[in-house]
Amino acid sequence: MTKITAEHLARGAFVYVRQSTADQVHNNHESRRRQYGLADRARALGWGVVEVIDDDLGRSGSGVSRPGFEKLLAAICQGRVGAVVSIEASRLARNGRDWHTLLEFCGLVGTLIVDEDGVYDPRHPNDRLLLGMKGTMSEMELSIFRQRSLEALKQKARRGELFLTVAVGYVKVTHDRIDKDPDRRIQEALALVFRKFAEMQTVRQVHLWFRQEHLSLPAVSYGLDGRHVEWKPPVYNTIHHMLTNPIYAGAYVFGRTGSRITIEAGRKRIVRGFRKDRGEWEALILDHHEGYISWAEFERNQRLIADNANGKSFMSRGSVRRGEALLAGVLRCGHCGRKLHVAYSGTNGSSGRYHCRGGQINHGGDRCISFGGMRVDRAVGAEVIERLQPLGIEAALAAAEAQHLENTEKRRQVEFALEQARFEAARARRQYDAVDPDNRLVAGELERRWNECLAAVRVLEDEYDALAVTPTGLLSPTERERLFALGADLERAWNARGVTSSTRKRIVRTLIEEIVVRVEDDALNLVVRWQGGDHTALRVRKNRAGQHRWSTDADVVQLVTILARQMPDQAIAAVLNRAGKKTGRGNGWTRSRVCWLRNHRNIAPYRDGERLERGEVTLDEAAVALNISAATVRRIINGGLLPASQLCKGAPWVIRTDDLAGADIRRTADARRTRRPASRDPRQNEMAF
Repeated sequence: MTKITAEHLARGAFVYVRQSTADQVHNNHESRRRQYGLADRARALGWGVVEVIDDDLGRSGSGVSRPGFEKLLAAICQGRVGAVVSIEASRLARNGRDWHTLLEFCGLVGTLIVDEDGVYDPRHPNDRLLLGMKGTMSEMELSIFRQRSLEALKQKARRGELFLTVAVGYVKVTHDRIDKDPDRRIQEALALVFRKFAEMQTVRQVHLWFRQEHLSLPAVSYGLDGRHVEWKPPVYNTIHHMLTNPIYAGAYVFGRTGSRITIEAGRKRIVRGFRKDRGEWEALILDHHEGYISWAEFERNQRLIADNANGKSFMSRGSVRRGEALLAGVLRCGHCGRKLHVAYSGTNGSSGRYHCRGGQINHGGDRCISFGGMRVDRAVGAEVIERLQPLGIEAALAAAEAQHLENTEKRRQVEFALEQARFEAARARRQYDAVDPDNRLVAGELERRWNECLAAVRVLEDEYDALAVTPTGLLSPTERERLFALGADLERAWNARGVTSSTRKRIVRTLIEEIVVRVEDDALNLVVRWQGGDHTALRVRKNRAGQHRWSTDADVVQLVTILARQMPDQAIAAVLNRAGKKTGRGNGWTRSRVCWLRNHRNIAPYRDGERLERGEVTLDEAAVALNISAATVRRIINGGLLPASQLCKGAPWVIRTDDLAGADIRRTADARRTRRPASRDPRQNEMAF
């Protein structure tokens, strides 16, 4: 031991203790005892001050952050370490960089390295060579062990016999085989998740339904007594994991996730858990065990989940969102191939407009296409109704059956929960009966647990009784008759007040895969790709500039244009209201609305005397000119003697002043004015005036 000098003994001896994992810390006690025992070896070599660094217990030495090792290096650089004592080189470092850094620092300040085999001075070439070889061999040995272990795991996984963890709903039958959990409540709960997703087709809607119905789902927990299942309200990730885990489709999968290695602050950082593509999985064995769904249904679910992802795929349609636009996520631009988006406007945000701005947003170019959504939605909706009409009665029957099934499923889940709660209460009672009543510390705690179980049973019984009172088929005969009537008339069902836009969108997405749209000068050309491969070409006329769903009808605009040459705005409003004409928003006419329409259409207002300048008079003015009543003038017009025109019912009669000046009209007016009523009584004589 001539390498140990007084200078070394004047400093302290640092014992470095490390175990790679928390499992080793809890279970491998002998290794830890050996490492702590090195403190006695240091004292036997002559050191009076021995410091133990055990901050890295449970930490890997393969490059992750190790505060204990950093603390050791800092003490070496400060010249406080005379010797570093460790059980072997692999305890100090698992990679060449850390090992050679330690050797470099120890050689600079004259610190010895001591293990169970001997004492080494890094300043001596032979010792430095030996220590370098020990580090290299330790690193190589670790690499070989790791590779050997991983290959053994992969071989076992390729046979479908490796089970590191088992998903809820399954239990290990032997070390290399799993089977469905025999608990019927667990089986029914998992089956309900898959049925609800097939119905609602989004993970979020399934999650909201379970929360709304106050139903719990099973979850695996690990405690002192090992693996057990507990019931809790589901979170989104729980349902998403169930729907995306191939184990529930009867498939064995290994290697779905991988790890990435990055360098942060000069150290290796391992990021685990990123998902691999299916072609990169280590093992995929179909029909490995009994599943809750088929593999075909699992693949369909994955396509639906991927299609619901907003903005994550060029071809995905995105999930069904709020808004009145029927074709959101279904339209694709026929000019550039990008998906069309929706922009809403209006006072209540209900006016949807489809636009393609991918090129402008991504590349700074011009906007591609843009058009209003109302006519397109109506045209596609009519196509959907036409194809669904023969299936209307079947849809009505399916809706009634779905309503009945939903209530039955809720009742079954509560029934299973009640049965398990009664079992827990019975077990708590047996535990309470088995304890010595004089042992109040234990008996009091068991009594409290029993009371909690009884309270849970009472709550579930009340909920079950409430469901038992409600009939499973909630549709009354009147409601069933109305439902079948709607099934027979699918168009009326489509436009019914209670139908939401989300329901219509789901129907459209069930039937239509995609719609490719191209914009021409006066029309939209649509190619509808139906699910199954069929195509339908549609042509939808575009609105001209200024046209929209609130536009005033063309006949009303024409009527106002003519009436504005006859009368002021107030009188025009009265004529339009008597004729039953409405504004674009379905309101009656007022002077201000007539004025706004004139200004919008560039129609000049009426001027006093304008009719006389054109040589036109009204019915009343003609009656004054002829000195007869307006009714008499009307009879003359109906008799065809006086030319006149009336634009619509309630509008004024327009008569030319030249026609009033004719001799025939004057004679007719005089005759009508002087005509006496003839009596059929021969005894009656005329009175002379």
